[in-house]
Amino acid sequence: MGKLVVLDHPLIQHKLTMIRNKETGTKAFRELVDEIAMLMAFEITRDLPLEEVEVQTPVAKAKAYQLTGKKLGIVPVLRAGLGMVNGMLNLIPAAKVGHVGLFRDPNTLKPVEYYFKMPTDIAERDLIIVDPMLATGGTAAETITLLKKHGAGNIKLMCLIGAPEGVKMVQEAHPDVDIYLAALDERLNEHGYIIPGLGDAGDRLFGTK
Repeated sequence: MGKLVVLDHPLIQHKLTMIRNKETGTKAFRELVDEIAMLMAFEITRDLPLEEVEVQTPVAKAKAYQLTGKKLGIVPVLRAGLGMVNGMLNLIPAAKVGHVGLFRDPNTLKPVEYYFKMPTDIAERDLIIVDPMLATGGTAAETITLLKKHGAGNIKLMCLIGAPEGVKMVQEAHPDVDIYLAALDERLNEHGYIIPGLGDAGDRLFGTK
């Protein structure tokens, strides 16, 4: 079973409290999501492999470490996942970005695909799916399925807030995928929204209703 990691870093938790607040406006919400994503990216990349190199400092030669060239990919789920991309690219500028467009049918709550565009070397990359909310888990599970169909092997899922129902669905459908959250909330309501959550992340990011 893939691991579930709830990132309890104080800065992440402080900023998460601010985006939960319904009084936080679009500009501040967008900036905070960007910052949280960058902080979460710091944690999710903790196990990237390093290799030892020798560099010449202004004083002497030194043994140092650099990334081994592991290829990374960031996969935002449209549209709300876009709000998390720039924060991650600030830390991992060499990562490539693919896009998956899925919307949740309001009646069945099932995901429907409308867009899929990935780097050509998807099979060679460690992919991080980003989406602010892990609610029913249907969208995340379908995104992972699509990536696997196109050859992806190593996949992680990174969300700001998750519901137990969504975590359970992803773990049952894809037990090889690790899930990273800033918070695991109580439950879903009858409309499939996370309680207490933060409302509709896409609407709050882009100022729509």
